[in-house]
Amino acid sequence: MKPFSWRFIRMWQRDRDVFLRLWHAEAPGFVAEPIMILLAMGLGLGAYVGMVDGQRYIEFIAPGIIASYAMFSASFECTYGSFWRMEHQRTYDAIIATPLSVEDVVAGEIFWGATRSLITGSVILVVATVFQLVSSPWALLIPLLSFLAGIMFSSIAILFTSLVPSFYSFNYFFTLFITPMFFFSGVFFPLSSFPEIVQTISWIAPLTPVVHLTRALFWGEFHLNLLLALALIIVLTFFFFSISLVTMKRRLNI
Repeated sequence: MKPFSWRFIRMWQRDRDVFLRLWHAEAPGFVAEPIMILLAMGLGLGAYVGMVDGQRYIEFIAPGIIASYAMFSASFECTYGSFWRMEHQRTYDAIIATPLSVEDVVAGEIFWGATRSLITGSVILVVATVFQLVSSPWALLIPLLSFLAGIMFSSIAILFTSLVPSFYSFNYFFTLFITPMFFFSGVFFPLSSFPEIVQTISWIAPLTPVVHLTRALFWGEFHLNLLLALALIIVLTFFFFSISLVTMKRRLNI
């Protein structure tokens, strides 16, 4: 595996410039939707659910919404977005004709996906703060955690993108991988409410440690198993990042 160079920033800048021109068209997806879900579920369903782990329901789900939509932002950017640039626009072919390598292109895509996660997480955090749902100054670290989680989910998405034959294949990725994590990683309900086997399987999902860390920063409540959650994120990030560099190079036949 060849390491990427500092030139990956040029790919990141390319994606940033496109985003700055089109942000108004993408805003409903990465800002409006999570805010509507937070308010609809938190205030609507919350009126019937009552207290969860000593918190109002909207207070309980707010950290999970931040974590999950950080995942969605990175995943959409590095699946549909990356596939379109690779197969239809042929952006990758054009860029690797310059001094940038395949590794630089992939790293730039991954870090841009992480930047999208940071933006999404930060916006929802601001909204949660306005609604007085944040209880700890440690929440200021949530954008950093969103960025780290974004690297992990972008790496997973790029790996899948390097293997699929068409756009339609992403239905499997989102239906069988992303959506189950959304519902079974502690976003809407405590893991303790699930059967023991589901609790065990939930910790295999990359979103679960992100939700736990986000909730801990939200409330300023820390315990030792959070170190395990952080270690799991770092290990998964390194693993999928490294593999995606190899598989994408094979995909482009370089």
